[in-house]
Amino acid sequence: MGDIIETTSFEDFKNENGVTYWWASDLMVMLGYKDLKSFQKVLDRATKAFVSLNISHYDNIICVSRDIDGKDCQDFKLTRFACYLAVMNGDPKKEEVAKAQAYFAEQTRKFEVFIGNNQQMERMLIRDELADGNKSLASVAKHAGVTDYAIFQNAGYLGMYNMESWKLEKSRKVEKGKLMDYMGRTELAANLFRVTQTEERIKNKNITGQKNLESTHFEVGKEVRQIIIKNVGKRPENLPLEKKLGDVKKELKDGHKKMLKIDAPKKKKP
Repeated sequence: MGDIIETTSFEDFKNENGVTYWWASDLMVMLGYKDLKSFQKVLDRATKAFVSLNISHYDNIICVSRDIDGKDCQDFKLTRFACYLAVMNGDPKKEEVAKAQAYFAEQTRKFEVFIGNNQQMERMLIRDELADGNKSLASVAKHAGVTDYAIFQNAGYLGMYNMESWKLEKSRKVEKGKLMDYMGRTELAANLFRVTQTEERIKNKNITGQKNLESTHFEVGKEVRQIIIKNVGKRPENLPLEKKLGDVKKELKDGHKKMLKIDAPKKKKP
């Protein structure tokens, strides 16, 4: 199928039938996946990215049945933006994916989408998981007897950062309640681990009562702190900040609109 880095490679596989689209089965081969079953994880992550961006995935990843070599098979029609999200959520250890990511990084500059690697996509998806994780932890803590959730929540920050969340916000000079929107992939993943492991410990050890729950969250936070220091070589509070996720999402949404425009059906002159 040629080298995806070459402009003609990707563009030559587009289909135009009222709308412009690419078959997932073609993109799958380009990215080095052996079948749609193994490629489905990539499409699932692309779908989650659409949800995070509040863009309809139904209009961008369209499930259809088609005849392939005499067999009725499931396939997907992908918009240009869906291809982009799929590529950026592919396994970068695959040579084909790495080349495709480099290709799209270059192409998307034309649309002023400067997301040159999959780290920003990872940040976006982990941030959403973390939001869900915090909701789940809040529910579990409430049933276990938390009466002051703010103090319980800050116990985890004290363990992990040696300071409460408001002090970390002040130290980093970020808006109130926006700490996680500036965290990098590693820090977001560490916080997700803190939240999920605190929930598991509460449930598995049947911990109850405000003080005991605070101590548990603090202990888990402290354990995560030591893991970061050991593996990253930095204290959690000293990890670098990244572009605000709200700005990343806005950039991606703008890119989506521009890609739709370039692939829109050309109006025939009267």
